[in-house]
Amino acid sequence: MSTNIIVAVKGFFMGAANVIPGVSGGTIALITGIYSEIVEALNSLMGVSVWKSLFKDGLKSFWKSIHGTFLLSLFVGVALSIISLAKLAEYCLNFHPVQTWAFFFGLILVSSFYMLKGIDHWRFKDVVITIVGCILGLVICTLSPTRTPDALWFIFICGALAICTMILPGISGSFILVILGKYDYIMSAINNLDIVPLAVFAAGCLVGILAFAKFLHWLLQRCERETMLILVGFVIGSLVKIWPWNDVSSIPDSGLHIPGAIIWCIIGCALIFGIELVGKKKKDKVQ
Repeated sequence: MSTNIIVAVKGFFMGAANVIPGVSGGTIALITGIYSEIVEALNSLMGVSVWKSLFKDGLKSFWKSIHGTFLLSLFVGVALSIISLAKLAEYCLNFHPVQTWAFFFGLILVSSFYMLKGIDHWRFKDVVITIVGCILGLVICTLSPTRTPDALWFIFICGALAICTMILPGISGSFILVILGKYDYIMSAINNLDIVPLAVFAAGCLVGILAFAKFLHWLLQRCERETMLILVGFVIGSLVKIWPWNDVSSIPDSGLHIPGAIIWCIIGCALIFGIELVGKKKKDKVQ
C-alpha cells in the first residue's frame, strides 16, 4: 500500500507537469525514478502475448504483466493533480495572462537550455538538425490560427498528440495543447466537467499512447540524438507562441505588466533550475 501511495504521489507531480506548459511529465518521471517502468508498462500493453494471457491465464496474470497496480496508482495521482490544478491555471490565464505566459515562457526557455546541455559532442550536422527543428516550430506556431475548431474530431487529435509527449523528456503535453490552441479549452472543460469533450479527449489520449508508444520507444532507441535535436529545436522555435504579449487583446486592462512579467519569468526559470538540480543530485547519488 505504501508503495502504491508513493507512485500516486509521483503521478501527482507528473500531472502537475502536464497542466503547466514547459514542465515535462517525462522529466518528472525520470527524476522520480519511474520513467523506465512507465515505458515498459506501455510497451507491454501493445504486446499480443500479454493480451493472450488474459484469456489463457486469467485476469491476475494479465494484470501483473501490464504492471496494472502501478499504472492504476499512477493514473489516480495524475488525475487528482490535473483536476485540482486546472482551475488555478484557468483563473491565472483569465485574470493574469501576461504574468502567466511569462511564467510559462521562463519554464520553456530554461527547459530548452537543459535539453541543449544534455547533448554532447556537437557536430555540424547536429546544428543543422536543430535549426530545422527551430524553423519547423516557428512555422507551425506562426501559421497555426489563434482559434482552432472545437469539433470533437479535433479534440480527439489533440488528446492523441498531447499524450505522446508524456514519454518524451523535455516537452510537455500541455505545451502541445498551447500550440494547437486548445489549452484554455481543455482546462475549462476539466473545471466545468464537460463530459463529452473530456471523454473524446481521453479516448484520443488512449489511442495516441497505444498507437505511438512503441514507435516513440523504437525511435528513441535508434535515433535518440536526432529525435532530441529536432525536439529541442522545435521547442525553441515554438517560444514565439508563448511570448507574454503575443495576444495583446487578451490582456484585461491597458497595462503591459512588464515588471510582473519579468518577475514571473524569473520564477519559472528558477523552478526548472530547481527540478534539474534535484534530478542531478539523485543521479549522482545513484552513481
